[in-house]
Amino acid sequence: MLFEPSEAQRAIEALARRFAEERLRPGAGRRDREGRFPREEIAALAELGLLAVNVPEALGGAGAGPVAYALALAEIAWGDCAVAVTMAVTNMVGEVIARFGTGPQRERYCPGLASGALVAGAFALSEPQAGSDAASLATRARRTASGWVLDGRKQWITSGDVAGVLVVWARTGGEGAGGISAFLVERGAPGLVVERHEEKMGLRASTTVSLALDGCAVPDGALLGAEGEGFRIAMAALDGGRIGIAAQATGTIRAALEASVRYARERRAFGVPIAEHEAIRFALADVATDHDLARLLTLRAAARKEAGAPFTREAAMAKLFASEAAQRAVTRAVQVHGGYGYTDAFPVERLFRDARVQTLYEGTSEIQRLVIARDLLRGS
Repeated sequence: MLFEPSEAQRAIEALARRFAEERLRPGAGRRDREGRFPREEIAALAELGLLAVNVPEALGGAGAGPVAYALALAEIAWGDCAVAVTMAVTNMVGEVIARFGTGPQRERYCPGLASGALVAGAFALSEPQAGSDAASLATRARRTASGWVLDGRKQWITSGDVAGVLVVWARTGGEGAGGISAFLVERGAPGLVVERHEEKMGLRASTTVSLALDGCAVPDGALLGAEGEGFRIAMAALDGGRIGIAAQATGTIRAALEASVRYARERRAFGVPIAEHEAIRFALADVATDHDLARLLTLRAAARKEAGAPFTREAAMAKLFASEAAQRAVTRAVQVHGGYGYTDAFPVERLFRDARVQTLYEGTSEIQRLVIARDLLRGS
């Protein structure tokens, strides 16, 4: 069945595309070289309503739904993957608070995330010894007379140094998934310390930090959802987050393809444009096919989420295929560009670095295969 976005969804896609073309692409290389957090660009995304695409309008969001979000995020990633990942995590945090938060929590944080007043949101689940195996996290939270005190370490936290609010997972009970709860921690909370800024291969304009929680005191109202419900909240958020990564990868594939087509038309070898050579044509055809498959898988998962249907397997499939297809696309793009592709004279060098993490975060490719196989073997 051919999936066609609605007029409203296409309008949001077009809005994101114009912004990506006019504001993001021209400065993407400079931001990458400087390793500068794109504060102005993120603020502009907020003005366009793109920091809370799937958050209800009553809470300051656009209320446009998962399909519009996936379309918009692919466009932003086409313009600059580093800006896209900041947008993605902020959207994810706003959505998880809107879904699981209390009335006061939603009113306190969702409008601020949507408007950019809180700059960004952060998702603090991973730890130095607990990445894919999130149920083994060691950060602990203990009750006090006035709330909770958190102690532990978090690793690989996107926007963790600038986020106005962080969702932090900590153990409030025994071992395993059932002992984990989620908390909302504000920037500047006593005991919340940014320890290290990671020097990354790519996405250099997106900050990634490790955090220390040393006696970090939060009020009783900081608990997100019920005590012991944290792991379920995290898994629900990651299902939606995987659609976001698939959308990012789809935008990356398109950027790599367009750069390759443009270069193949202009570069000459053996007396003709290299686009006349069969090897180049086959490479471009494969990337174009991968792009369309990634886009369709991503929109299928987003449409199921929007319809309220189960989408865990579809999100994992979209994330798995799109992120691995992006690796093929950027590798072929560098190959098409030859030696120039190995330098920053052309954007494919940056795309190559930015794309690599897409098979890692929000669950590695191996984790996606486990999710898909588990769902198949359950007979779903």
